[in-house]
Amino acid sequence: MNNGFSGYYRQHPSLHPFLDQILEGWTGEPKKTVYLLVNKYGLPNEASSRRIIWYNNGPWKRTIVHLDTVLHNSPTPHLDYLAQTIDYKVPVQFFDELAQFDGSLYPDRTAGEATAKCDHESTNIMALNLMHDIVTGKRTVENAMHAAVEIEKALRLKGQSSPYTTGFLFPKQSHTADPGIAAF
Repeated sequence: MNNGFSGYYRQHPSLHPFLDQILEGWTGEPKKTVYLLVNKYGLPNEASSRRIIWYNNGPWKRTIVHLDTVLHNSPTPHLDYLAQTIDYKVPVQFFDELAQFDGSLYPDRTAGEATAKCDHESTNIMALNLMHDIVTGKRTVENAMHAAVEIEKALRLKGQSSPYTTGFLFPKQSHTADPGIAAF
């Protein structure tokens, strides 16, 4: 059986039966993405019937592939199912602007995280780079939306990558959590 995991499984034969069993119920792009991520990052840290999770893989604090997809038409029609998280302290005054920019971009003030949810790692990187541009005043929401359309058109229609899709254009952050202030 050539399921995309065979090379990794030859080295770790006792690790694959559970994941194989889970993926029997998966189809389409989420399943293909799991294969790609296993080949890139190794076996996941967690797997259930609805989601598969890696921790501290590559530049990510967390990567989750969801079985359930959500239609997202911006900047081009696609299905959201790949959520990837970094440590990032988003100033609270930018939450509304980021929601206007991309409904699949999730800042979490308490955890000090930012998550992008799309269908490719490259577009998640792009969304987080454009988020940083908005937060630092380099771009307006409208300018970031226009940039996202142009970058995605080049990527999806012509296969052309951009610095915005290949790596983070800002330094890695740490100690970003904001637990708030106790009321009593």
